[in-house]
Amino acid sequence: MLELILAILLAVVVAAVIYFLLKKAVVLLINAIVGLITLFLLNQFHVMSWFGAPDIAITPATVIICAFGGLPGAIILVLLALAGITI
Repeated sequence: MLELILAILLAVVVAAVIYFLLKKAVVLLINAIVGLITLFLLNQFHVMSWFGAPDIAITPATVIICAFGGLPGAIILVLLALAGITI
């Protein structure tokens, strides 16, 4: 009987951990999508050329920055590109 209770408790703990990890993964995915859509639209409409800077390339580094930063991450990439720092 004790083994059954421990197995149920372990299953509940594992389910809770998986739930929280998936919840964080969904937020990370949404942030990445919003940031990348922002960069795509900036490149599509050549907004950076209005300020005399080249378009921002979508590379693995920019994807990681947008994944963790979302829209603020994309804004940071724009500010860095305007300052002449490219990633």
